Amino acid sequence: MPPPAAVMSKWVYPFREGGESMRNLLGGKGAGSAEMTKAGMPVPPGFTITTAACLEYYANDKDFPAGLDAQVDVALAEVESAVGRRFGDPQNPLLVSVRSGARVSMPGMMDTVLNLGLNAATLEGLIAATGDARFGWDAYRRFIQGFGSIVLGVESHTFEDCIDEHKARLGVDQDTELSATDWQAVADDFRRIIRDATNAEFPDDPRRQLDHAIRAVFDSWFGRRAVDYRRVHGLPDDWGTAVNVQTMVFGNMGETSGTGVAFTRNPNTGERELFGEYLLNAQGEDVVAGVRTPTPIATLETSMPEVFGQFEDYATRLEQHYREMQDLEFTIEAGRLYMLQTRAGKRSPAAAVKIAVDLVREGVIDKTTAVQRVEPEQVGAVLHPRVDPAHWDHPIATGLNASPGAAHGQVVFTADEAAELADAAHPVILVRPETSPDDFHGMAVSAAILTARGGATSHAAIVARQLGIPAVVGCDALRLDLDAKQFTAHGVTVNAGDVITVDGTDGEVLTGALPLIPGSMTPELEELLSWADEIRRLSTWGNADTPEEAELAREHGAEGIGLCRTEHMFREGDRLPIVQEMILAETVEERQKALDRLLPIQREDFVGILRAMDGFPVVIRLLDPPLHEFLPDHEPLAAELATLTADDSDPERRAHLERMLRRVEEIQEVNPMLGLRGCRLGIQQPEVYEMQVRAIIEAALELSAAGLQPRPKIMIPLISHVNELRKVEGRLHAVADEVVQDKGATVSYEFGTMIEVPRACLTAGALAEVADFFSFGTNDLTQTTYGISRDDAEGKFLIDYVESEILPSNPFQVMDPDGVGALLRLAVEQGRAADPDIEMGICGEHGGDPASIGICEQLGLDYVSASPFRIPVSRMAAAHARLAGIERDR
Repeated sequence: MPPPAAVMSKWVYPFREGGESMRNLLGGKGAGSAEMTKAGMPVPPGFTITTAACLEYYANDKDFPAGLDAQVDVALAEVESAVGRRFGDPQNPLLVSVRSGARVSMPGMMDTVLNLGLNAATLEGLIAATGDARFGWDAYRRFIQGFGSIVLGVESHTFEDCIDEHKARLGVDQDTELSATDWQAVADDFRRIIRDATNAEFPDDPRRQLDHAIRAVFDSWFGRRAVDYRRVHGLPDDWGTAVNVQTMVFGNMGETSGTGVAFTRNPNTGERELFGEYLLNAQGEDVVAGVRTPTPIATLETSMPEVFGQFEDYATRLEQHYREMQDLEFTIEAGRLYMLQTRAGKRSPAAAVKIAVDLVREGVIDKTTAVQRVEPEQVGAVLHPRVDPAHWDHPIATGLNASPGAAHGQVVFTADEAAELADAAHPVILVRPETSPDDFHGMAVSAAILTARGGATSHAAIVARQLGIPAVVGCDALRLDLDAKQFTAHGVTVNAGDVITVDGTDGEVLTGALPLIPGSMTPELEELLSWADEIRRLSTWGNADTPEEAELAREHGAEGIGLCRTEHMFREGDRLPIVQEMILAETVEERQKALDRLLPIQREDFVGILRAMDGFPVVIRLLDPPLHEFLPDHEPLAAELATLTADDSDPERRAHLERMLRRVEEIQEVNPMLGLRGCRLGIQQPEVYEMQVRAIIEAALELSAAGLQPRPKIMIPLISHVNELRKVEGRLHAVADEVVQDKGATVSYEFGTMIEVPRACLTAGALAEVADFFSFGTNDLTQTTYGISRDDAEGKFLIDYVESEILPSNPFQVMDPDGVGALLRLAVEQGRAADPDIEMGICGEHGGDPASIGICEQLGLDYVSASPFRIPVSRMAAAHARLAGIERDR
């Protein structure tokens, strides 16, 4: 943890001194409490210990910064004066809550302690002041329970088990049925549990309690939940968290008291309505824990109309003030409303889109602000299935939302079971303690993944995102019994074969097959993306190998095709035998005969995709992979041949296999991905590329004659030396010109190259003198830059590298800015120096990754290309990257 830029002597700010402009210093919770205080709302008095104090705490090897204790004492005295109670006073005790508060909301990721300041003496004062022994003992056991688990590290389930034992002994079901005497017995047991677990007595000195709680909140900044959350959301570690110390108000003082959480708009749908829940005679954790069923906020209008009216007014004022949907926490103490927190409300991706668009329509924010408020990945999540909010139920467990979308299926506990049982009619959910490369075959066929351990960069999280399936990882509440094939979570037991729903967008696990809403391009999303299109500079293209994929790309806003892989066309069933005949050919004449048969098929392929992209550019990559990929593997070939030879049967088939096996052995390479492929094949066997170019130009001429505007861009792969490009491009230009002359027509076309090896980047200036465009193949460029095979690395060590923080992220998912990015920068500078008008873009997975798109914007590329379903994400990411660039330039 680096030390802060400057040590600050003021570590503590009373709520009356803060404000929204100090959010980075006071955190969101502290800034919100200060704003509500200044607005005259009923906020319990308190103060904020700054994020700078947190950073100094870590810089000082977890020692409080000098002066903090004294400033806390001064702030406490001010709170005591405001409320007329004293901290630690046995007669009239002040109790406080201690809460975290980073500059952005991280709900549930860090720690909170309530009812702090209670001990045997202050408990008597609390009971005397309220006249309610049950309330006093309930507050005390809550404090011991929260402090014991959060500050002292005692397992939280130990306390819950203890309460369950008492309820079972008394024959009651609800916490509210326990009396003062019952809660006293529970509190005594809690102290014993803590003594046994820590070999120390529970601390009774209130000031010491406060120091411990402040330290615990600071420590939670680097707790696993908080770290995982920051990794998923791309938040830095050097922000730190503030600590908010606030006067306790009590919602558990009877039926005229309560506590709740509400949103100024529906966080599931985005509808403009007050949405939330509350509980009477309860404290805040009761709402969150789900131990009792909360009541919808709308019913408060009937039960406490005056309180509801006040709350509704505050909600409206706060949304207008922040120009954003707000998440509000409140407590009602003996009929009096207190506002505890306001912050920008977390919302579903669909709600995020709708709220942003609606606020523009209402004249509250402008289009640019709306675009900035919706993250690119939220756009992608809208296009994934999600749980129907009308049928949502309380989850049995929550974890890290590692991969978006929602799915339901039967629970299985091994990858082998998943592979055996999964099919379209019987989707399965793979539940594991954690996954490893050995589980991949089961993960690949599962509808969703659920793990008890792991974080944002765990094997399960990374693979699920690659597969595009929902995943919830690091679900601490899961208690797996693999022998019994079952897990339990918060008292619910789920057996193998039971159906659950996994919501990877919100990180929730729910029982049963909840109805799902298919992902779709909503009218609000279309409108929002149109605003993003007005902002972005980068053009967004799509990767497509078929007319159907090209049409889908256009539907999602593609402005061109950045990668059409012709090898995928070669693998289709009706043409693969012809391709194999071409490979088996022993003379140029035999090879040409096979290519002549392929020519009309290839021409129709290109007619289809160019027609689908009428008027838009289509980058067609000539054949790239090594030829062995189109032939059967050596081992099964040899096995079948051995069988036929032993049986002395089917001589014609045997002769064919002998020829095939001989050719497989002839073209076998030690490292085929660095062998005879790409332009090297085009030089060694020029007839292949000549046929493809002829098919492309003939297809373009056919469409042009029909009144369409085809724009083929022919890409030569794997160029590492300019002489390769000159030789291949010169020959292919001659073929294209010949076809055009034969047809007596004209058509526009370009030749370019795929930059995918480091040497091409280092000599890009020379390549730009020959090529009409560059397309950076960052997948292969990452392989050749790192010197690793992606298929081998991800299965054997790359994910371990990310988990152990050797690498910050998987470089095949997020572009490496210091290595691959540096090579791109060099290539762009050299290429533009040689030809200022040369067009440059990237294709592959990086074209759909927001962080990588940010690098492309900084480099000044012209376009990014991604899979059709990632194009909306790319459009939003390109707008965000443009806005970030404008902000940097100010």
